[in-house]
Amino acid sequence: MKGGSGGNPAAQYTMKKLLITGFQPFGGETINPALELVKQLAGKSINGYEVIAREIPVVRYEALDAVRAAADEISPDAIIIVGQAGGRPDITVERIGINIDDFRIPDNKGNQPVDEPVAKDGPIAYWATLPIKKMVANMKAAGVSASVSNSAGTYVCNHLLYGVLHLLATAGKAHIPAGFVHIPYLPEQMAVRKGLESQYPTMGVETLVKGFTAMIEALD
Repeated sequence: MKGGSGGNPAAQYTMKKLLITGFQPFGGETINPALELVKQLAGKSINGYEVIAREIPVVRYEALDAVRAAADEISPDAIIIVGQAGGRPDITVERIGINIDDFRIPDNKGNQPVDEPVAKDGPIAYWATLPIKKMVANMKAAGVSASVSNSAGTYVCNHLLYGVLHLLATAGKAHIPAGFVHIPYLPEQMAVRKGLESQYPTMGVETLVKGFTAMIEALD
């Protein structure tokens, strides 16, 4: 962290705040790599940001309510939402959130909307406002496999990505960088599976932490 200026030893730069969220387990899983990751990042200071982690329910609208409450509490300077994308081999930074809820499985309270809008008064889509290309480049430079994704799906992940961007846009806070990052399964999730399901790509928590550290270093 940078020191003071103007010869005043009491003058110090204030740490920025990064709100990073991880979903609870869902779909019959007992763990969620997103939640395990953000627990490891909580309290760290990276690139001038204090990392503040929050656990988010996998429930339509309640997920957005939880992020809204956390944002009201800490007034973040950036927001990164993290979710599990089983089957993806690398860390994928999402480009866009779309205004549709079309859940392939029920959420953790049994909601399963089909072709319903996230926000009835909202636009078709929002671009993520994180520096997605720079984040991916940083992770690759750190030796962590990463890419840009053009689809966050239509489940609670996309619901929350779109919802947060809509919330910021309508609150006059679109200047706050925000977006969503999907991560692979953890190795321990595959250890309890059988057959082809046990062969899905995985990434360990240590590698995820390394990747996200590099990612956060891409923030201004």
